[in-house]
This record gives sequence, structure tokens and C-alpha cells, in this order.
Amino acid sequence: MGSTDTDVVIIGAGLAGLQCARRLQRAGLQATVLEAADSVGGRVATERIDGFLCDRGFQVLNPAYPAVRAWIDEAALELQSFGTGVDVRTPEGMRTLASPLHHPGHALRTLRSGLLEPRDLAALARWMGPTMLRATVSSRATRDATLSASLDTAGATGRLRRDVLDTFLAGVLADSTGQNSANYVRLLLRSFALATPGLPREGMQALPAQMAASLREPVQLATPADAVREGSRTVTVHSAAGPVRARAVVLAVGPQDLPALTTAGSLPPLPAPPMHGLTTWWFAAPEPPTRSTFLRLDASREGGGPAGPIWNTAVISNAAPSYAPPGQHLIQATILLDQPDGQADEAAVRADLGRLFGTSTRSWEVLAHHVLPHTLPALPPPLVDRSPQRLSARVFVCGDHRDTGSIQGALVSGDRAAQAITGILAV
Repeated sequence: MGSTDTDVVIIGAGLAGLQCARRLQRAGLQATVLEAADSVGGRVATERIDGFLCDRGFQVLNPAYPAVRAWIDEAALELQSFGTGVDVRTPEGMRTLASPLHHPGHALRTLRSGLLEPRDLAALARWMGPTMLRATVSSRATRDATLSASLDTAGATGRLRRDVLDTFLAGVLADSTGQNSANYVRLLLRSFALATPGLPREGMQALPAQMAASLREPVQLATPADAVREGSRTVTVHSAAGPVRARAVVLAVGPQDLPALTTAGSLPPLPAPPMHGLTTWWFAAPEPPTRSTFLRLDASREGGGPAGPIWNTAVISNAAPSYAPPGQHLIQATILLDQPDGQADEAAVRADLGRLFGTSTRSWEVLAHHVLPHTLPALPPPLVDRSPQRLSARVFVCGDHRDTGSIQGALVSGDRAAQAITGILAV
């Protein structure tokens, strides 16, 4: 390899960095991955606590994502699916909306929910129709706007939008403002319509663990990179393990870490993209407050939206039994950091869970409390799902902030960076 130690150094072993390394490996290049943490995955992480699996933030894996179908062995993950529907706490009480194809027993309850107004259904069908037929139409061909403005223009202003869609999407996007790209949300909803998300048997971290296991050169864990200095023919990465010289470098770190890494060396400054955040609480319970496998939304405030801090909750162990020891049950509660009560304390969260499930939470034990200010990148309109990744002659950047804020976006961004580098190094 001459004057270099490796072909490519990848800084960061999140989904984007790992997919970049895998693609480079397939192209016959040596990829050395440095990771500051003691495990792979980046924001996709799972804590094991007393036999429970607590993901860092409530996350799900959607098998409909094209990148997942193409590059991930879904069968090996043993995905456990949620129900195809939602339970909604409304001012009138609990209501259920469920797919009649997957849950015919809930059809009558769904029709009687009072949430399916014909005008709203027609408006949402018009709004989503082109995207369901061809996934790229909303990404590039359809004029973009903010989600809120786009739905208003389409005439989707009734309870299905206000009580269900707005609340559900706020939890998915970690953003309650409605200012994300409508085109991106269309693509996201298409993926939910095509498949039911679920959780791997060993937790969400099983996804990056599977990816890392396919690398010939193991990820160097607990090895933070301090600076990147680019020369005329090589790039040197200064890390805790010493300098590493390569023909190219990929910055696959978390968005919040990009400015420090680029300004510490000889690279052009790269500002951190704006991010949305959330808080997740995990509770162990001796009995499940419901047997439902649906996500539970709170739209009990008059006019829509939650009446307390919690935007969504679920008995995770109903859908994914492997997440709790036998005879125990796991409940998650998600709160958005863009809300005044985004840092609600345990007492407020317990009280709200008691209201949402109609039960006492006194015997529930707190397992974990994750405050995650950098959950997902903001995606304002117009949607740009192919942001430039080349920072300089031999330095590239990848991550979901360079594509779309999702597992799909992270995987695609890492793969694109690797393909670009392969083309350059092959010359």
C-alpha cells in the first residue's frame, strides 16, 4: 500500500459509516473504521438492563425501506412486528384505528371511532395518491411545501389529520411544528403503508451489529479521531491509536460532532445541521396495562394534540416479547423536546401514563431515561435527498443528514459515499 496504512479511513461506525465500509470492501478496497464509543451503531443503540432491552429512543425498523431489503438480512434479525394501527386517547375516550386487512376484528370499532370523516379520507387519498404509485414522484417531481401547509392546501383539516396524523408524525419526526418537507413525509408514509415496522429480537442494535460482523477488518472501538489533515496525495487521521494514513477519509460521525472534527484539522469548516430531539422513558411493569400491540397516541386536548407531556406510548413487550424477561412487561413513553414540557420529570410522566392507560403506575420501575437532543435532522422544504458528500479532494461526509432522516437515508448516504470514493481511487 506504499505510503498509506489503508485505502480509506471511516470515522464513525453508525449505519452510514458501516454501509460505506461494506461497499468499499465489496469493491476490493481496505476500509478502516474508527469509532469513539465502545460499540457500533451510533444513534442506533440498545441497553440491556436486568433482562430488558431498552433502545436509545423509541426506534423501529421498517422492512419496506429499499436499502433494508437490498443490504440487510432481515430474516436473521427475527423482526417482531407491531400491530397495523393505533390506539388514540381522544376527549371522548379511547378510540382504535386498525387496518381491516390485518385486523378484521377491529373493523367495526374503527368505523365507529368518529375519526374517519369522508372529507378527510378523500383529501388524504389525493395528497398521498401519486406517491403510492411511484416513490420518486414526491421526492423530486412534486412541488414541495411544509407538511402543515401542504395538508391544509389538500383540505385535510379534520380529526383524522388533527388527532391522528399530526400526533403520529410528530413522534416519528421528533418535531411537532409541521415544518418538515411534505414530500419527505409522503415517502415516509408510503413505507409505513407497504410494511409494518418491528423490532429485532436482540434490540435495534442488532442491525448495526449484523453490518459490522460482515467486515473483514473489525471496527476499532473506543478510538476517537481528533483531527484530519489532508495532503496532496494522502489524508492523515490523528486518533487515540495514533496517526493513520489513507488515500481517502469519510466523516461518518454524528452531525453534532462534525464542526469540531473539521475545524481541528485542515478541512473546510462544516456546520452542524439543525436537529430535532426527544426524550424516552422506559418502565418495567409486573402486569401489562393493555394487551394491544398498537402504538398509543394522545390527542385528548381539545383541538388535537396531547393533554400531557407524552406524545406516544406502547407496551413494547406485547409486540416484541424478547424485550422483557418472562412474566415482565416493558412500556415506553416518548416526549418531544420542542415542547415546554419536553423535560417533564418522572412524577409527571407517571401521572400521564396512568391517564393514558387508565391504571396505576405506582408499581412500575424506571429502567432508563434517555434525553436525545440529536435524534433526527430537520428536513425543511424543498426536500434535498442527495446533498453533496465531497468535502474536499479526498475527504467525504455521510449520514442521514446528507440524505433523509431515517435508517433508509443513513444506509443510502454511506453507500453513495463509498461509490464516489471507489470511482476516484480507481482512476
